[in-house]
Amino acid sequence: MILTESQNIEFKESWRDEYQKWICGFANAQGGVLYVGVKDNGEVYGVQDAKKLMEDIPNKVRDMMGILVDVNLKEKDGKQYLEIVTEAYPYPVSFRGKYYQRSGATNQELKGAALDRFMLRKQGKTWDSVPVPYLKAEDLDNATFDLFRKYAKLSGRMEEADLMDDNHGLLEKLRLYEGSYLKRAAALLFHPDPEKYVTGAFVKVGFFREGMDLVYQDEVHGNLFQQIMKLMDLLCTKYMKAIITYEGIQRIETLPMPREVLREALLNACINKDYAEPSPIQIRVYENKLEIINGGVLPEGWTVETLLSSHRSMPYNPDIANTFFRAGEIEAWGRGIERIITACKNDGFSTPEFRYDASGIWTTFKFEYPERATTQKTTRKRPESDQSKQEDAIIELLKENPYISRKEISGRLGLHDSSVKRRLASLQEKGAVKRIGPDKGGYWEVQQGF
Repeated sequence: MILTESQNIEFKESWRDEYQKWICGFANAQGGVLYVGVKDNGEVYGVQDAKKLMEDIPNKVRDMMGILVDVNLKEKDGKQYLEIVTEAYPYPVSFRGKYYQRSGATNQELKGAALDRFMLRKQGKTWDSVPVPYLKAEDLDNATFDLFRKYAKLSGRMEEADLMDDNHGLLEKLRLYEGSYLKRAAALLFHPDPEKYVTGAFVKVGFFREGMDLVYQDEVHGNLFQQIMKLMDLLCTKYMKAIITYEGIQRIETLPMPREVLREALLNACINKDYAEPSPIQIRVYENKLEIINGGVLPEGWTVETLLSSHRSMPYNPDIANTFFRAGEIEAWGRGIERIITACKNDGFSTPEFRYDASGIWTTFKFEYPERATTQKTTRKRPESDQSKQEDAIIELLKENPYISRKEISGRLGLHDSSVKRRLASLQEKGAVKRIGPDKGGYWEVQQGF
């Protein structure tokens, strides 16, 4: 026989009852064939009591695992060997209380997060669709619901009547209930502290020098809507060096990667994170690059090449993706990587690099500055006396991120904190902006017409 061990083939020189775990592994994967009486190199060794084993093995497999296998007698060069054919089963199969799955040419016992993923997949469910006992709509953050309604109204992807419903009704419209229980997706999207329910539901950001020397770091907590906004501000104002130029009195900041690409990459990471893994998303920033490390594993049968060739995103959390889609945060679920690559090309930037290892999926963006930004000279600072220009700039920042702090506005515009405070007060008096909620945890709402 000219065969080699692979995803669907395993060789054993003799039969032992413990080898049923390989049959279990085939049943939980794509099916496969176990040859008994064959050496690892594919040479037929022969097996004793072949006819007896042909009767014993099917009965033992049926009694131990509740599945059926075909046991066929084969012969080569006068030596008999067995061919045990196992089909893939649609439900979980265990052997002596443990679950095994064939992966490549190895048989692995499933434990922890891997076992959770396996069980959910066999039930036709995803991680974010699992119900959470004791979580109520009243526990969720009203400010985030208001923000979602604002975004969804602008996107036009939900009926205005649905957006006027109360939070409970809105959650039903978004299909974030499983029976009478809220799903995990609801906790991640709308709870003020989702880590009460999901370990590792935050993001670590660090600035590194070459050689992996950590210079400084931050952690970003809160629900996913808040995380995206906080990360955009943190990365654009603290971690990435922007080239500052001026056209007249207008200040122009040029980042080393497009904002649209950064936002899409952050959304893609949050939507596709394997939240069964307790490790947070990590973002590592260097002088010349930014790396996003999303812990977990690729879906069964996927490779990095699968992601790139089809430009598909990983189908981990469809309920989370659907909510971001309704809010207009993503154009179409499953096209995150395609949009990142397209946006980079359209703006004249290099496309990111993707790789996969034991720590997760890595997305690396190399920093580049358009030639026009590096050739212009910084002429002068924005004059503080030009109040209307400053107020217009503040309004644009509030539109971009309603949760932005006064300190962050000061840093972005090069204004003193007291000046920002006066401009915000002036805008409130004019009815241009409105503060929703407390100083900490609230947000700014730009009124229509401004």
